[in-house]
Amino acid sequence: MNLFSRRKDLAAQNFLLKLVNNNCPGRSALLEGPRTDSRVNLTVVVWIVPIENGQLQTSQAFTAVTKDFSSNGAAVVLDRPRGLDQAVLGFFFEGEMVFLRAQAKHLNPMGGGFFQLGFQMLEIVSIADYPKLASIGLQ
Repeated sequence: MNLFSRRKDLAAQNFLLKLVNNNCPGRSALLEGPRTDSRVNLTVVVWIVPIENGQLQTSQAFTAVTKDFSSNGAAVVLDRPRGLDQAVLGFFFEGEMVFLRAQAKHLNPMGGGFFQLGFQMLEIVSIADYPKLASIGLQ
């Protein structure tokens, strides 16, 4: 290797550092102003069941992945914008599905056709109260 040639791996590392620094939740929070709650980056699969006119739309259920969590909400990554006001989010946890009713708070483009949808969790939803949820997560 030539002593004065630029190492290609250093250029790749430099790019990765810039990418992480420019997309780090802590840094973006500084631009947006103080948040009331911190975020934890965590990617898990989530089932999303839209609620329209107070009714679960299980035929319109879809999966997404989470981007991050706070103590009262989560952001999910979508492959297209979806006009959701409320939904039930289903998480597979300790061998079973756990469902939470959630209010959509914001929808932001991420680039490349992806969108971030932020949800505020409102309450745990029981399958006994909504039997249609029993089939969610089994696909």
